[in-house]
Amino acid sequence: MRWLSRFPTGKIAIIPAIALVLLTGSAVNAQDGLAKADKITPRSRTELIYSYSEVVKKAAPAVVNVYVRSQTRARRSPFFDDPFFRRFFGNGFEGRPRVQNSLGSGVIVSPDGIVVTNNHVVQSEGKADIKVALADSREFEAAVILRDERADLAVLRIKGGKKDFPYLTFADSDALEVGDIVLAIGNPFGVGQTVTSGIVSALARTRVGISDYQFFIQTDAAINPGNSGGALVDMRGRVVGINTAIFSRSGGSNGIGFSIPSNMVQVVVNSALHGGKVERPWLGAELQSVTSDIAQALGLKRIAGAIVANIIDGSPADKAGLTEGDVIVAVDGRPATDAQAVLYRLATKGVGTECDIIVIRHGEKRKATLSLIAAPETVPRNLTEITGANPFAGATVANLSPALAEELSMEEISGVVVVETKAYSTARRLGLRPGDIIVRLNDESVASVKQLVSLLQRQSRGWDLTIRRGGEELRTILRG
Repeated sequence: MRWLSRFPTGKIAIIPAIALVLLTGSAVNAQDGLAKADKITPRSRTELIYSYSEVVKKAAPAVVNVYVRSQTRARRSPFFDDPFFRRFFGNGFEGRPRVQNSLGSGVIVSPDGIVVTNNHVVQSEGKADIKVALADSREFEAAVILRDERADLAVLRIKGGKKDFPYLTFADSDALEVGDIVLAIGNPFGVGQTVTSGIVSALARTRVGISDYQFFIQTDAAINPGNSGGALVDMRGRVVGINTAIFSRSGGSNGIGFSIPSNMVQVVVNSALHGGKVERPWLGAELQSVTSDIAQALGLKRIAGAIVANIIDGSPADKAGLTEGDVIVAVDGRPATDAQAVLYRLATKGVGTECDIIVIRHGEKRKATLSLIAAPETVPRNLTEITGANPFAGATVANLSPALAEELSMEEISGVVVVETKAYSTARRLGLRPGDIIVRLNDESVASVKQLVSLLQRQSRGWDLTIRRGGEELRTILRG
């Protein structure tokens, strides 16, 4: 056996195998010495055991199980809404009552029993009874004091008790970094309170499709059905997020879980405690995420940011001096990777504040200051349920304004919008949906609820109606 090595002169020398043994033997001994120096023998039990038990002892008592029991009527055939069938069968074919049970988790965030959970945990079709079970086996009834469907959060108040409940405080979720250790606490599959550990896998996930405000903490801590509404805590036992959803092909944990950041949760909790309504800042412009094609067309160095379009006169965007085509790349010094990131940053700032934004205009960076206000109610809503023999019977309509458009997550801010439709109604059978904008009726433009009602009261042998849905106009002609 021979070993080839190269001397500085460039000549190849042949070293006998016995010399190699001597050389390598010395190297191995040296490496063993280094390895032994790196390994430390524990001198006590404290040095031997690493545990999250102290964090769990602090956080677990404030994480609760949320039980929801609701009673609804089973769906019946639409034939029994017809007067002809009622004449013969009466009301004897009403749907039978059925009970729905759901289970989730929640977090007590104040000593007087304020609990935050996911809205989908306490959502029900009918009247619901909500119970909260603490880790020490105490159970209390609870009531919803605020729902925020757009963020998928709900705030409950525990009834009874001595107002000395264990509770957790919030941490600044913006201080989280990828790689930080976190614990997920909840009640997966109803087996009882469970703690799992993991790390922050990613931040600012904006393309998950769970709620209107896409800005999630991703973690590999095991999250399963029943964990929804539970706490994601840091190593100080503070809430950094509310566990909300998982990405799974099997229904169980695949190591990809999503949590709503604590900074968004605090906005909703504070709204529940002060006024009972979530008011979010209104930009007064549409935002579109930058794509690779857009970045190339605008000469942007990075595929990131939100393009400003359709600025409303007198809106905060207008007063800040923004122009269509501006690309927002940062909000208060934090990068804005897309439109969802901008909306999240504005939402967590709150109404009545200001924020600095950085935009790119014609390749140059500019700074602007936004005054954050709530979306205005420019016209009365005039919520009206349509009745009578017409295509809109059973639909509730309203006048659109920036405030209502904000609540309905709509881009258009004027016109007459369908807010809801009753089950088995004429409007529902015709295919009308919440969010549809009524554009024309019998060749007349519809500008207000009052005008729509007046047009429907006219005698007509048929109906020619046009609605706008998702940016497209749909026309339907009904003959009498």
